[in-house]
Amino acid sequence: MIPFSVLDLSPIKHGDTPAQAFANTRDLAQHAERWGYNRYWVAEHHNMRGIASAATSLVIAHIAANTKTIRVGAGGVMLPNHAPLVIAEQFGTLESLYPGRIDLGLGRAPGSDQRTARALRRNLHESADTFPQDVQELQAYFAPATPNQAVQAVPGAGLEIPLWLLGSSLFGAQLAAELGLPFAFASHFAPAMMMQAIEIYRARFKPSRQLQKPYVMLGVSVFAAADDEEGRRLFTSLQQQFLNLIRGVPGQLMPPLDSMDGLWLAEERAHVERSLSCAMVGSKETVRAGLLDFIGRTGADELMLTAQIYDHAARLRSFEIAAEIQKGI
Repeated sequence: MIPFSVLDLSPIKHGDTPAQAFANTRDLAQHAERWGYNRYWVAEHHNMRGIASAATSLVIAHIAANTKTIRVGAGGVMLPNHAPLVIAEQFGTLESLYPGRIDLGLGRAPGSDQRTARALRRNLHESADTFPQDVQELQAYFAPATPNQAVQAVPGAGLEIPLWLLGSSLFGAQLAAELGLPFAFASHFAPAMMMQAIEIYRARFKPSRQLQKPYVMLGVSVFAAADDEEGRRLFTSLQQQFLNLIRGVPGQLMPPLDSMDGLWLAEERAHVERSLSCAMVGSKETVRAGLLDFIGRTGADELMLTAQIYDHAARLRSFEIAAEIQKGI
């Protein structure tokens, strides 16, 4: 029985506010804890009208304060946007407040467009190129401070917060293997290189103090409902979101439709379907069969489920169905 976890972007539905998105996130996290999910992560995005989790460490604090046992973390923090010391202090604070429950997943992408990245960082020179060095600097801040260490993370030093590397290409797999860190692949939106990345990570993995053998977590969108037709209808909210994203007009999460026919061109449909090819959509039986096949093909150690479902009650039900499936695997 492999663990299932939750990735939540705190979606802002059409006509809603970030405040309502955070209320829904709190409610889903509390349900996920009761249903036995392993961890609950939120992701850093910026200048996205449909995603409320920009201030990721603050959202993590909100979730951790309203739950008791589930691990809570970032999936992830986009490290090039930040000085490693700042992230060490933020997550050192979270670990001090909620000991033994905090994860820190690290990504190399900006989580935004280039204009927004410039507004965040002011200077884009070498920010992504120094990602490996920044990860190691962050590791050093979480290690016990040495007697003559001039710069320390307070809080942070000695807390040994678990780090994860995230990726949607081969770079993250190679770096995670080299540093001996667990690896989370974004197969829920960029599955093209998934199998190759998994193979590289497992083949090149070097044991570390944090991790002795490879550990792969894979992202999967799940739209589970009473029947296949309703699952497909719920799925159209995510399809619309991706269609708007590739058109360069990202927006809020839209209500589901009976059909996407007439909304997209053939090449747009192909693009969206490639991006979302790892989605499990339909009845409990259909989703169960899809998840079993996915686990069998990939050998995943853990699945990170996400569901951009417009109706909050339907979203809760989808995660509840997935939890029921997990207990039977």
